Amino acid sequence: MEIIIKEDEIKSMLEDIIFKLFQEKKEIFRDIVEEIMEDIALCKAIEDGRKNEFVSQEKIMEILNR
Repeated sequence: MEIIIKEDEIKSMLEDIIFKLFQEKKEIFRDIVEEIMEDIALCKAIEDGRKNEFVSQEKIMEILNR
């Protein structure tokens, strides 16, 4: 016996499943989105840092030891 499901039925079922997951597991999705945002911010900071001139370790140590 073969079961045939139309594309719109699959789409509708997937939408229902995803909606229920968002409702029932809000914390998990919030954590995932938070992690993604932190990763994006870190990548942006790294890219911005690469545009500037590098500072020697000696210069950093001078500033830290003041």
